[in-house]
Amino acid sequence: MFAPDIESSTREERLAYVQDRWRCLCNCELCGKCNMLKGRDAEIVYEEYIEGRKTYREITLTLRDYNY
Repeated sequence: MFAPDIESSTREERLAYVQDRWRCLCNCELCGKCNMLKGRDAEIVYEEYIEGRKTYREITLTLRDYNY
């Protein structure tokens, strides 16, 4: 599933997407989500996407570059 486009989605839809995409899978050894977020809450990391200021992709690429 692709992230909802900023122009054609509501704040609530974008928030729901982030919450679903980054929910805990309770399998830390295989998941890696917590490691990518560096202990931060996904709603904070993706706040600019949720508010419609940046795309999901922009934030994800920045996050990925920060981790490598």
